[in-house]
This record gives sequence, C-alpha cells and structure tokens, in this order.
Amino acid sequence: MNNKFSSSHKNHEPESSVLYIVGTPIGNLSDMSSRALNILKNVSLIACEDTRQTKKIMNKYEFNNNVISFNKHNSRKKSQNIINDLNSGKSIALVSDAGMPSICDPGEELVKDARSSGINVICIPGPCAAITALVSSGLPSSKFTFEGFLPKKKSEREKSLQEISENHKTTILFESPHRLKKLLEELKIFLGGERAIQISRELTKKFEEHIGNTIDEAIKHFEGKEILGEITLVIKGKDQTKQKSVFNKLALKEEISELINAGLTLSKASRYLAKKNNLSRSEIYNIFSKDT
Repeated sequence: MNNKFSSSHKNHEPESSVLYIVGTPIGNLSDMSSRALNILKNVSLIACEDTRQTKKIMNKYEFNNNVISFNKHNSRKKSQNIINDLNSGKSIALVSDAGMPSICDPGEELVKDARSSGINVICIPGPCAAITALVSSGLPSSKFTFEGFLPKKKSEREKSLQEISENHKTTILFESPHRLKKLLEELKIFLGGERAIQISRELTKKFEEHIGNTIDEAIKHFEGKEILGEITLVIKGKDQTKQKSVFNKLALKEEISELINAGLTLSKASRYLAKKNNLSRSEIYNIFSKDT
C-alpha cells in the first residue's frame, strides 16, 4: 500500500481504482456513519442492490451521485463492467438495501472478482442485522454460526435443520416474514419446542420487536397474526449438559417405514418411537404424514 493511498484512506477520501464495500443502516437512517457518507458522496459510482433504497439515504443527507442497480438479477451481466470501470481508474461503492454488502447477496462474487483482478477492496463497516440481533439476544455470543436463509430444496433444508439441531454454538438465521411460521414449526420438529430462541423484527426501526424465549412461545406469539418486516432468528446451541435422545428426523422416518413394513400399524409404530425418543406421538405422526 503506497503513501498516497494511506493518506487518502485516512482522510476518508475515495481513491481511484478502489472498490468500497459500504455498510448502510438496517432500518434507522441516522445510523449512517460520516465516513460512509463521505465515500458515497465522492466515489465515481454507487452500485446499489436497489437504487430506490440508496436514494432514500441520498435524499436524507442531501447529496447526489451516479447510481446503477447491481442485484441477483443482473449481477453476472454487470460485474465485468464494474471491474472494467475500476481498472480504468474509477472508484466504486457497493451497497445493499440494508446492512453489510456481500452478506447473502451477489456482492460476494463481485468482491471475489475484484480481488482476483488485483483491485483494492476496502470495507467501510456499518450495521449488520445478524450481529445486532445476536448481541441483543442474551444468548451465548462468543461462538456462533451464521446460516443466512436456509435452502428451499427439501433435502438440503432438512440437512441444514439437522445440523442446527446438533450444533452446540448459537445459530443465526434470516427469514422472510411470510415463511416464518413454517420455519418455526420445522425448528420445533428438529430442535424441540423448549429450545431457546429470539426472533428480532424491524431492527433499529420504530416498531423494533424481540420475541422469545422458546420456540413454543414464539409459535404461540405469532398465532393468527400477520407478520411484517425483516426477520432475524438467534437460536441457542444444543445443551451439552443434557443427555437427551438425538432427534434425527431423517433416521426416524426410515425407522417408521421399517416398522410399518414389518407389520406394525402407524399408531403402534408411533407409540413405540415416541417412547423410545422421548417425543410426543403427534411429532412422530407429523414426521411421517408430511411425506406420505
């Protein structure tokens, strides 16, 4: 790193041929840092997940700049153009709709491409929903796993849920509001209703809300309610001090099928497995009935 770059970086002025990863507020626009604002005001170009969201920041802080959209729908097409602009001497800021870019968005590939092309990448840190939810949850925060959005494909999703159920570290998830109830029911099946959880909604906004303390309580809280806003879940890891049977959904499904093929009725097989695994018969029924 040369002296010119070091001096410019210290004074918060954009340097040519640098990709700036700029953290923006996750809700409350007052959380915008002065360093981030200065970069956004003075770079050659701002690559935005949604230009409308970025213009809210520009309107609040009364500045204009060149903006282009850069999202999951057009990232492959536009990545090389951005790399070309950087190589030609332009400074570019990458921002997402909220929080830190490249977390669950296509900015990850752009950063990889920029690094591979020998381009300087500088992060201007800002708010992060995952960390904000974690540190406010009261759950263990020294070691944690960030999973983002779980896979939609059934087999991959069940594998992820099984891994979370056996993980001793705190797990952080993102979920859309209309899918939250389904996810909570899945978590109950794999983790049990007593597992500690905090669900954070509308972080840093006027109607910020934190719901817990267990999966069962969270399910009850959202019964009959329309869920709005961005959702972050923080889930306590598996308690290493308790000697409970491992609730392996995939293994139980296979065992149910084997017992029925051997001549047992579903009722008798469920009664046997419920007692064996310290589960309710309804949980066993749910495992089998959803896939038959």
